[in-house]
Amino acid sequence: MSRRLLKKPLTIPEGVKVTREGATVICSGRNGQLTLELPSFMQVKIEGETMRFDAASRSKRENALAGTLRALVNNMMIGVGRGFEKRLSVVGVGYRTQVSGNMLNVSLGFSHPVQIRVPEGLKVESPSQTEIVVRGADKQRVGQFSAELRALRSPEPYKGKGMHIEGQQALSKLSKKMKMKGG
Repeated sequence: MSRRLLKKPLTIPEGVKVTREGATVICSGRNGQLTLELPSFMQVKIEGETMRFDAASRSKRENALAGTLRALVNNMMIGVGRGFEKRLSVVGVGYRTQVSGNMLNVSLGFSHPVQIRVPEGLKVESPSQTEIVVRGADKQRVGQFSAELRALRSPEPYKGKGMHIEGQQALSKLSKKMKMKGG
């Protein structure tokens, strides 16, 4: 982590309250409350609408961890303020999704439908039968659950069937027939 970036203060967004109790940073906002336990070498100063981070010593390891913790606190503030969202699309004949309560029912060409319990703190919607929207305040949990859903049926490289996360590049290959034709 660059010392320059570490010295740059974080601006606390409007509608987000950040407090520090001992070695714990607490961010609360309209999407809930998140906490982060800080190590003893981390120095955090909350001054009005800004936060400053610094490592007690100048070692490379502590600077890198301080920068990581700064990024984690920034993600917490964004999460409790605006929230995070991942969109997935399901591509394939007969592939469907449906949300009922806190269960996500997915039909992905297996011999049986797959039922997945939505983790606490996340909201899952299915605007259409081929779309899934995962929302939450914790960036890591939103990304992890989206990755677990995608792992149920990863996009296959020839026809593109499977679950796609919006914004991620999927590998696609030419078929053997197309290679022989020269295309």
